[in-house]
Amino acid sequence: MGVLRYHHVGIPTDRALPEDDYSARYKMYASGCFESPYGVEWMKFDPDCPLPELVKTVPHVAFVVDDIEAAIAGRAVLIAPNSPTEGVTVAFIVDHGAPIEFLQFDRPESEIWPHDCRFKIL
Repeated sequence: MGVLRYHHVGIPTDRALPEDDYSARYKMYASGCFESPYGVEWMKFDPDCPLPELVKTVPHVAFVVDDIEAAIAGRAVLIAPNSPTEGVTVAFIVDHGAPIEFLQFDRPESEIWPHDCRFKIL
């Protein structure tokens, strides 16, 4: 599978999140990842959000990988590789009942999502 580099942990919530963090495409909010020094992302889902129930109800951990296809090979794929934003591909697998997210960046993350670095990724 190669090297896994921690990126964030996603935690479902029902509390209000900032409107600026809403994705109409996925009918969900994703907030706080860039403000948290530990990469904690809060997620709130609309009732008609198309994502799998497991993602909407169970926290997930996300890792950056160099080859997303290799990372999901032979795994139980929950969400096939897709591009929510130009320059990044994401996919989810299920491991021991928990969702795991992989992200592959086509260029430096800071060019895709400009923000202050929350921690040093080795």
